[in-house]
Amino acid sequence: MSRRVVYAIGGNALSSPDGDGGDESALVLAKVISDVVDLLEAGWRVILTHGNGPQVGHLMSLDSSQPMDDWVAATQGMIGHSLSINLDSILRRRNRPEATAVVLTRVEVDANDEGFNFPTKPVGPVLSDKQVMSEDWDIAETKIGARRVVASPMPLRILDIDVIKSLVSKNAIVICCGGGGIPVVQKDGHYSGVPAVIDKDRLSALLSIEMNVDALIISTAIDAIRIDFGGPNETVHHHLSVKQAAAYLQAGEFPAGSMGPKVESLVEAANNIDGVKSVLCQPGDAIKALRGESGTTITK
Repeated sequence: MSRRVVYAIGGNALSSPDGDGGDESALVLAKVISDVVDLLEAGWRVILTHGNGPQVGHLMSLDSSQPMDDWVAATQGMIGHSLSINLDSILRRRNRPEATAVVLTRVEVDANDEGFNFPTKPVGPVLSDKQVMSEDWDIAETKIGARRVVASPMPLRILDIDVIKSLVSKNAIVICCGGGGIPVVQKDGHYSGVPAVIDKDRLSALLSIEMNVDALIISTAIDAIRIDFGGPNETVHHHLSVKQAAAYLQAGEFPAGSMGPKVESLVEAANNIDGVKSVLCQPGDAIKALRGESGTTITK
């Protein structure tokens, strides 16, 4: 049976935080596509997830009348389409047998999740001073400036998991769980959308566990996990045990709005899947990271 990998793409790899593309984003996307092809040629079956923070925030800033879950669904379709046509074109040129499938993915969350009381997920562009003062939003200072933050509840259940499993079994490259999935709550047997953005790395970990994959790769702008990032004692770690990673999380080394969920998700996968390769790396380094030659590997 072919090995299976969940490859998580950051939203900033697909667009800059102001919602616009650019040369840098195009280069990162090219590296992501190269990773996917390399993984296929190395015998892996690939399930792609992706962020959508820049894109969903940009659309919300243009039209705030639509519910947030509608914009999450819209960006799933937009980004999934873009990834799909890029990948399918390359697969045809290389005469590979795989085809892509985009699954609009709904994810159940708890209506009473504490995330709704403490919004932490940055969405959209950097805000002007006027917007900070005038908009009735939850706003937080991030490393690139003031941005709107929204609720980021924990994912409980992937409603479309059986569809995803079926497509993977048919050798499809499945693009799913975009933007952390469309968040819904259940009441009296009825589902309804809620204003939130589920962290895509947390959902990627849940997807990995549900699929019992052989590897989870979280690609990001940082080449490896670093302690005291940007400080005088900055240290690069290419390997961490679950215990070490948990201790650094407890010590506050990884901020909630950026590296924290990535490390927590890698730990979650390592704790729940026997023998999984749980790695963080830069786009373009996937194969090297799986070999332990790049990035950071977290093991139980």
